[in-house]
Amino acid sequence: MPRIAILTVSDRAAKGEYADLGGPACEDWLRRVITTEIEVTRQIVPDGRQSVAYALMALADDWRADLILATGGTGPSPRDQTPEAMADVIEFAMPGFGEAMRAANGKVVATAMLSRQGAGVRGKTLIITLPGSPNAIGTSLEAVFAAVPYCLDLIGAARIDTDPAIIKAHRPKK
Repeated sequence: MPRIAILTVSDRAAKGEYADLGGPACEDWLRRVITTEIEVTRQIVPDGRQSVAYALMALADDWRADLILATGGTGPSPRDQTPEAMADVIEFAMPGFGEAMRAANGKVVATAMLSRQGAGVRGKTLIITLPGSPNAIGTSLEAVFAAVPYCLDLIGAARIDTDPAIIKAHRPKK
């Protein structure tokens, strides 16, 4: 069964001062789009390079996530270090993901260019970093998710299928 981890990156949510909206938004979106039975875990960590890097490594290496969605910490403020944390733990980046997500969000809000979301691969785990806003999460995932199932196939992760009426996964014809 495919394993998907959702990592919310937020100082305030980690302290319980703010309700985590990003994690539930990610899970709701995934459960609406993915038709394969999936196992989902959600965690909250404070902002910061080390806390995020450690959580990403634990989810990829110990929990063996096929896909990690990290929401939050992708802006330009000093504590927003999710992109740096991801860079510390991945084997290679997938820059097209960030480009597509920023382009899609740019059609909705002018400040999308401030976001530093992206993606990369660690072993058999695809990591996608997303903004913290639930609306931006949906827009971002809609922009890239057609490529996610095939990417998972290529890196040796578990297979996922999508509802083609919502997101038609692209897989080359055999």
